[in-house]
Amino acid sequence: MKQIALAVSILALAACGGPKADAPADTPPEAATPPATSEALLLPLPTDTTADITASDLAVRIKTLADDTFEGRGPGTPVGEAAAAWVGAEMARVGLQPGGDDGTYFQKVAMVNQTIDPDQSFLTFTAPDGTEMPTVLKEDVVIWTKHQDSDTINFAPSDVVFVGYGIDAPEYQWNDYGDQDYTGKTVIILVNDPGFATGDPDLFKGNAMTYYGRWTYKFEEAARRGAAAAIIVHETEPAAYGWDVVKNSWSGAQSDLVRADGGADRALMEGWVTRDMAQKLFASAGLNFDDMKTAAKTRGFQAVPMTGLKATGEIEQTIENLDSRNVIGVLPGTTAPDEYVLYTAHWDHLGKKTGKKTGAPGEDFYQDQIYNGAVDNATGVSALLEMAEAFKAQPHDRSLLFVSVTLEESGLLGSEYFAEHPTVPLNKIVAGINMDGALPIGLTKDMVVIGYGASELEDRLKAVLDAQGRVIKPDGKPEAGYFYRSDHVSLAKRGVPMLYADGGEDKVEGGIAAGKAAAAAYTAERYHKPMDEYSDSWDLAGFTQDIQSLFAVGEGIADSTDWPTWYPGNEFEAVRKDSLASN
Repeated sequence: MKQIALAVSILALAACGGPKADAPADTPPEAATPPATSEALLLPLPTDTTADITASDLAVRIKTLADDTFEGRGPGTPVGEAAAAWVGAEMARVGLQPGGDDGTYFQKVAMVNQTIDPDQSFLTFTAPDGTEMPTVLKEDVVIWTKHQDSDTINFAPSDVVFVGYGIDAPEYQWNDYGDQDYTGKTVIILVNDPGFATGDPDLFKGNAMTYYGRWTYKFEEAARRGAAAAIIVHETEPAAYGWDVVKNSWSGAQSDLVRADGGADRALMEGWVTRDMAQKLFASAGLNFDDMKTAAKTRGFQAVPMTGLKATGEIEQTIENLDSRNVIGVLPGTTAPDEYVLYTAHWDHLGKKTGKKTGAPGEDFYQDQIYNGAVDNATGVSALLEMAEAFKAQPHDRSLLFVSVTLEESGLLGSEYFAEHPTVPLNKIVAGINMDGALPIGLTKDMVVIGYGASELEDRLKAVLDAQGRVIKPDGKPEAGYFYRSDHVSLAKRGVPMLYADGGEDKVEGGIAAGKAAAAAYTAERYHKPMDEYSDSWDLAGFTQDIQSLFAVGEGIADSTDWPTWYPGNEFEAVRKDSLASN
């Protein structure tokens, strides 16, 4: 893909302001006219898109957002934020009104970039017999810190404890930590949860990962226990991705929201260790890793001290305070402008990293690597803009809210910020649809619902697919925890019914085998790698049909008085009821 060094004239982003969260319901959308804003664009806006949802429209947007010019859309970087500016300008071009701060299309998200010095940072273990067991960064371990208030973070030799899955879940009668004291200790944790490990459908959620299986929870719980360091053992099957994804995602600059306490409530060090390295550590402490894994999936397991094994760690880092932004546009409704149908898609990706490669014998060279994120998630943002243009073509009863969030790749931080600081009341968002990482594999006979069995939005999607002669399929890899790995969950855990429906896998040409092969190839070869690039050879017919389906679901809600909700017994049902009760 060519790098385009094209600068176009500044685009005026002037439009009427949408209704504010605290505005009376009868305030006409035209009442407020915010000042015009402008920003230089690095790439031109399309000029020939239409109100129809078409493959050609989607292609031009995907190709632009995945261009090398934006250098992988790293949040907080000049070129990454230029991609956000492009999204805002495109929202203005298709006719959305500003939905962000101060009459603009942008919601400021204060962030921190933390970059460790790999030559000065380390995690070293000492065996009971005094033998040093150093680790090699990116080969054996990946480490970072959430502490934002110091360039140097370290901890003295600490006892190492194996805490199984690192879960304290009273509703499942499970507590790996027990009543031991973990203050200042290093905890070693398994990925995923016991339901996946046993395959028992009555344990946790069986093969489907729960939130307790997510690395985010495991690091948070370790910190609550006072651990100095929390290290998760990587295994490809329960993690649902290989070690390459770990070392690419958690190396280089790591972004976070600005933390009020500077990160003091987190462990000093967090990270991942390979299975091979973990086996060596367990063996040095007289333990067998596989035996410990077997013990850890049994109810009643108690944490096991890795007697005599010590861990010492230090991180030297640079800390940079930056600003990123969510991009927000609104189409006010005609009869219920204070009720919203939400569409979300994250605009960010991993940016540009510098990787060391070996050339001729004895010769080293460095090569810049751009993580273009064409599938992840130029596809979703393009779909969001395409639907916005389609919705603008005719009025709807309820308002449409389009939010392209930042910092998804850093832990769903942009959507978390939006959920904490919503531009409209969350109990006025009737329902939402999230789009993230659509594969261009052609027409399919199905659509896959991530977290299947969650809400009445699935009933609406089913009706749309029935009319197309297609079907809903549950997520084929619930053990991967995809429901907890995209931005919809930031809204869902606050009660907003969210649908995350992805492209199908039963290809019209080639069937399920071909669809699964395409998905497996993407995960192995392109996911979170520089190879996630756009190609003119992509078959976007299926993606186009999927976006038409999601448009129809949203349109049906926008022109109704219904309030779709979670199915009875869903983990988010009670939160939603409480939220609506405060209306």
